[in-house]
Amino acid sequence: MLVKNWMSKTVITTDVNDSMNKVMDLMKEHEIGMVPVMKKGKLVGIVTDRDLKRSSASDATTLEIHELLFLISKIKVKDIMTKDPITVPFDFTVEEAAEVLMKNRISGAPVTDKDGQVVGAITKGDLFRVFISLTGVGKKGIQFAFQVKDLPGTIKEVADIIRHYGGRMVSILSSYENAPKGYRKVFIRMLGVEREKLPQLEDDLREKATLLYVVDHRENRREIFGETLTEI
Repeated sequence: MLVKNWMSKTVITTDVNDSMNKVMDLMKEHEIGMVPVMKKGKLVGIVTDRDLKRSSASDATTLEIHELLFLISKIKVKDIMTKDPITVPFDFTVEEAAEVLMKNRISGAPVTDKDGQVVGAITKGDLFRVFISLTGVGKKGIQFAFQVKDLPGTIKEVADIIRHYGGRMVSILSSYENAPKGYRKVFIRMLGVEREKLPQLEDDLREKATLLYVVDHRENRREIFGETLTEI
């Protein structure tokens, strides 16, 4: 999944000589927290809501409101922007983009094409949309979590058992995070499983893998094994 397919393509920009007040209005009007700064069509910086808060006259708390507004109107974007901003190439995968944002502890970044031109922006909100899409949580259904041996065919074995009970695949995700050596964790979301057969299905699954939890979004119930079944 590439950044160019998930980024926000409408990019609101500002000029280095624009006022801080103008950027504040842009962020409020478009409900955004990041504005790329341009100079003669070239990206030279970025202004975030954090930059605005840092520059909003922390030393001027004793000023009258009209004095404070006048001061803000005189501050230029070039005086508060972060220079040489971190960018994300449009052909990065969303996983690579997430890694860039996390590594640099930022909430978003401009997206650039092969010529370095700004063509979009990618934010944590966009990445949340990707995550929701990948997991299929919007379709509800039942999610099964397993710990399986890291061998060819082990995921297919548990998926085939669920299919036998009428399940239709929505998503399969796997991870080695917090799994013992030689194992992996697998998360399968299915639709169409007959609820009255769920106890027998769980018994069959345990013969092939360690069942970690089952979350039934339609019935608003979840079971974490080793604990009791509870209402959400």
